[in-house]
Amino acid sequence: MATKPFASSQDTAPKEQTLEVLADGVYALTAEGDPNIGAIEGEDFLVCFEALATPVAARQWLAKLRQYTDKPVRYLVLSHYHAVRVLGASAFDAEIIVAHDNTRALVAERGKEDWASEFARMPRLADGADSVPGLTWPTLTFSDRLTLDLGGGRGDLVLQYHGRGHTEGDITAWLPRHKILFAGDLVEAEAALYTGDAFHREWTSSTLDRVAALGAEQLVGGRGDVSKGREQVDAAIAKTRGFLDTMLREVGAVRRRGGTLKEAFEATHAALVDDFGSWPIFEHCLPFDVSRVWDELSGIERPVIWTAERDQEVWAQLQN
Repeated sequence: MATKPFASSQDTAPKEQTLEVLADGVYALTAEGDPNIGAIEGEDFLVCFEALATPVAARQWLAKLRQYTDKPVRYLVLSHYHAVRVLGASAFDAEIIVAHDNTRALVAERGKEDWASEFARMPRLADGADSVPGLTWPTLTFSDRLTLDLGGGRGDLVLQYHGRGHTEGDITAWLPRHKILFAGDLVEAEAALYTGDAFHREWTSSTLDRVAALGAEQLVGGRGDVSKGREQVDAAIAKTRGFLDTMLREVGAVRRRGGTLKEAFEATHAALVDDFGSWPIFEHCLPFDVSRVWDELSGIERPVIWTAERDQEVWAQLQN
């Protein structure tokens, strides 16, 4: 059997970036399955959502954004702690970096290990890796909800924690006036889920229920195209839930009959590949996803820290 290239190490082709204006002063940048990023204009400031992997990558996004607005960045909102979402933060010169309480704790607990892990898995995203000055630390955190007044009659931006999901600190950014939701990696649109740090059972039930209950009419997921209209939004949430439910079902069945982790991976791959195998980073994510589902169903409450060494071990065990 041929050895599969590790994770996304051979994914070197550039992705076409698309900047969309979703409403007056509301922007999203998508990139063919690469991490999405967004911005919302306040009266005399910007709120940016996500920071990309490096300051070099972030400055490329900001150059596109500056074609529309020159307002300074007051708030940089981080949906969770993963390196490819946060390590470009210094490029924004934000007054305030906002995240969930748990995200700050996770940066302290496993930020360095995650940095090494993600840059090894996805080297193309780590453009200008040497420009990262260090870990990104939130300067303002909250536990449940934080409402930002955008001023100038622009309404509110509601930052909210819906429960554990992709990590134990995911937050969304919700514009009630426009019914636009920046969902982070809690929802993906035609892109595979990474769940190596997830709480699958809570994510697929109460957490996604709360996200769906917002009634978004446009949704910017962690990866993939912007979902427009209730039908597309509902479909993105349903497909995210379906991916999670399939993994729980397949891994659970193998565990109950006394099978192995390798058998659980093979069964899960077979169950998902027809519907999801063409999605970006499917082959990359699945070994790490299945490993975490196995641990969770085995009673390991919190995800084991991923290191570059552990990544290689799991990949060799499951994908080769």
